[in-house]
Amino acid sequence: MVIEKILNNNAIVSLNEDKSEIIVMGRGVAFGKSPGDLVDKDRVEKVFTLENDDLTNKLKELIEEIPMEYMKLSEDIIKYAKLQLGKKLNDNIYISLTDHIHYAVERYSKGLAIKNGLLWETKNLYKEEFQIGMEALKMIDQTLGVRLPEDEAAFIALHIVNAELNEDIGNIMAMTGIVQEILKIVQYHFLMEFDEESLNYYRFITHLKFFAQRLVNKEFYEDDEQDDLFEIVKTRYSDSYDCALKIQEFIYKKYQYMITQDEMMYLTIHIERVVRIR
Repeated sequence: MVIEKILNNNAIVSLNEDKSEIIVMGRGVAFGKSPGDLVDKDRVEKVFTLENDDLTNKLKELIEEIPMEYMKLSEDIIKYAKLQLGKKLNDNIYISLTDHIHYAVERYSKGLAIKNGLLWETKNLYKEEFQIGMEALKMIDQTLGVRLPEDEAAFIALHIVNAELNEDIGNIMAMTGIVQEILKIVQYHFLMEFDEESLNYYRFITHLKFFAQRLVNKEFYEDDEQDDLFEIVKTRYSDSYDCALKIQEFIYKKYQYMITQDEMMYLTIHIERVVRIR
């Protein structure tokens, strides 16, 4: 492995067997070295191979600005998240999460902690990701000696959700707000509290996440001309359909987004399940 470019004393750019750029990190891996020198493999601690050149370039810039501890810490958190969720995460998270943690620690050390307006929603809608965020706070404390507030666990959770759904963090926050608005409409309509541990609640939340994603991106669920089935659902689950109509009206007034017939059918079915089946 040959050094192509030195980013700092602890990071270099090299090429893998496919001649694609990789970023190699390790304490002192570039100390006293020049481009063209061989990499001391004993000093290599982490190798980053990203899917596209744009991400690789952004990561290079980040490494030049941020201490290596943050990169390693972020990698450990991402590895833990993948293990807990059993899912692939978009490579963007290596950049967004590292940058966020660095900025959060800097802010906090200056007494500038930021409140997360979606803390409650994140804790309740993205429970697995929030627990990963809480574990991340412990890892940050152990590595950097900084105990960030619970608000930051929610921010970290949203970065993870972002990497799962492949959306930017602004869209994720908007989607979270939309899901919460719909849940409130259902609660008020039926004067009930959800069983947040139930499978039907989990299914409902999952459905709403993808609905909110379509809304934010102005994408529409294609109708499959299931008119007969739609009429059966409307009739059989009339109360749940009335609730879905309230949601449709609210969404159109606030977001100028019209929920399609098929979406209304599936929304009605999910509402029925979450309010009737215990």
